Amino acid sequence: MRKMDSVVMTKLSVDTKFKFRCHKDIKCFTKCCSNIEIVLTPYDVVRLKKRLGLPSDDFLGTYTYMKIDEKSSHPYAILKMNDDEERKCPFVTDKGCTVYTDRPANCRYYPVGQGTMKKGGKDGAVEEEEFYFFIKEPHCFGFDEKKQWTIAAWRKDQEVDLYDRVNMGWKTLQLRKNLPGHELDPKKQIQFYMASYDLDKFRDYIFDSDFLNVFDIDEKTVEGIKNDYEQLIQFGVEYIKYIMMLEETLKLKKDAAKYRKSE
Repeated sequence: MRKMDSVVMTKLSVDTKFKFRCHKDIKCFTKCCSNIEIVLTPYDVVRLKKRLGLPSDDFLGTYTYMKIDEKSSHPYAILKMNDDEERKCPFVTDKGCTVYTDRPANCRYYPVGQGTMKKGGKDGAVEEEEFYFFIKEPHCFGFDEKKQWTIAAWRKDQEVDLYDRVNMGWKTLQLRKNLPGHELDPKKQIQFYMASYDLDKFRDYIFDSDFLNVFDIDEKTVEGIKNDYEQLIQFGVEYIKYIMMLEETLKLKKDAAKYRKSE
């Protein structure tokens, strides 16, 4: 996230053209990597923890802090900046990003921002409309470069399609506001956070507790969440919908009652 005075909030489409280039010889190189608040997505955490060879809880404890959104009561993982005057990203040096091929989605999009707004659809249904905007900061000289893009071409070049696809369900969930009086209590916030970010712990919870004795999960799904983080992220979204009582995404087994106390 960036200061609002650096955001040009004109809504842009994927066909919008702009000029931009970032490279090691530009005089503002890496300045955009300091004094910022980067909200991480589940797939960001997966890519970074694997890059660093860490279990998810170690990565989260070392490189992030949790922030609770005041309006939704949902928890987010925020990348922890260095504790110095510049507040620089811990993965950035004078030579550039040390985790570049696994950098977060927000970093990939920059200087393009991505937003979602809700609008009325047919028969009163609420639809989500995705749009884009520019982030123009005084220190950035990238817009003075001659390389021309469309936003669609920029998205392809920065490989954000995969990130958006994996995170889609989670982002939609985060946009849902709780009804007054239905905010998440601390216990559900912890569950929400675990199923979003602490995916190694979430997988252990599924397989080392009575979870699979309580919920009727088909074998294909069980195999997927055991071996594939992308599928585990999607299952985490379904689990969060269930604990928030948004949808009955999980089914109880007939004999689940005898296991519920331990669950």
